Amino acid sequence: MNASAERLTEHGVGSIFLYTHEAHPGENYPEHRTMADKIRAAQGLRDHYGVNRPIYLDDIAGDLHIQYGGRANMTWIFNKAGIPLYKSDWTDAPSTENAVMYYLDVQKRRRNREKLAPFKVERIDYRDVNREKRLEGLAKAGQKAVDDWLKLYEQDKLFFKPSDDPGA
Repeated sequence: MNASAERLTEHGVGSIFLYTHEAHPGENYPEHRTMADKIRAAQGLRDHYGVNRPIYLDDIAGDLHIQYGGRANMTWIFNKAGIPLYKSDWTDAPSTENAVMYYLDVQKRRRNREKLAPFKVERIDYRDVNREKRLEGLAKAGQKAVDDWLKLYEQDKLFFKPSDDPGA
């Protein structure tokens, strides 16, 4: 998301990272018990992944996270009035950037006096599910995080099966 957020700033689009909790806590990044724990983990995230946009911290209980759906890796896009324009239950830079560019085009069309009316859309997007890459990232949190994720992976909770793919 860093590169995408950087490209979008050229269009006047701001981006933040809301740090909620560790989805797969491990020995190196354990479950947060205090805000100090959460601050240290967010700093580690910032430093490791080079996050250059503002990182906001949810409270320990995750109240904001819960209010906005509680999913592990969500993305929301809001307009300047705070109205949600896009909600995704998984963060994917190409999908998010595509949505932002669409809304920027809508603004341009409205400035050109084109008459437009909003409507809701639901679609299926696709994300990279490279198991090895995921395990490499999780290893930084510790073996407990890897084991937790592998348990979910083996239970088929993290991925579509080819037979579940509506685009196939």
